[in-house]
Amino acid sequence: MDHKITAISQQKKNRQRVNIYLDGEFAFGLERIVAAWLQVGQEISDEKIAQLQLEESRETAYQRALKFISYRPRSQSEVRQKLQDLNITQENIDYVLSRLIESGILNDESFAQLWVENRSAMRPRGRRALVYELRQRGLDQKVIEQAVSEINEEELAYQAARRRARKLQGQEWNDFRQKMFRFLAQRGFTYELCAHIVPRVWSELHDNDNSSDEEVYL
Repeated sequence: MDHKITAISQQKKNRQRVNIYLDGEFAFGLERIVAAWLQVGQEISDEKIAQLQLEESRETAYQRALKFISYRPRSQSEVRQKLQDLNITQENIDYVLSRLIESGILNDESFAQLWVENRSAMRPRGRRALVYELRQRGLDQKVIEQAVSEINEEELAYQAARRRARKLQGQEWNDFRQKMFRFLAQRGFTYELCAHIVPRVWSELHDNDNSSDEEVYL
């Protein structure tokens, strides 16, 4: 059965959507991009209406995914979970993910690399902590291994310890050691690495302190 488009009006609360009127009555709303080819006076079939509504549901899901990604980069798994939480159909989720991946907006390899780089620059983590975080975001093990393969864990531990040392100035050695060990361990650094880094940072912190030349022991 064919229906005649009798009016197309912009929605007041969302300028990116329009209302479609068929045979003198409101029928449904559409994203402007989906309704771009429609004109008043045009006749459309029930089959075409069904197709428009499918395209509408896909476009709505796509826009929601883009909004989710806009806050920060996301993994494929994170986007999938978000759309599932929004009760998007599996068919539309697959469509959205495919579209985002093909356009390069979603790329797990780039996401993992960026995650490691940001962590290393802002809040250094050990390899095992980074692996855990990336697994939590649903990344493939091969992608994770690639992302952490070239990190300099000793340098990351050193940078993290130096930053933390500013807050521990004035502490006695035993307190400094315990707190720094705990801090570095929580960030995924191994005991062996901590045992190497902590005395180094302590010594640097007291280079200009001539009040004590006591040797540091672990």
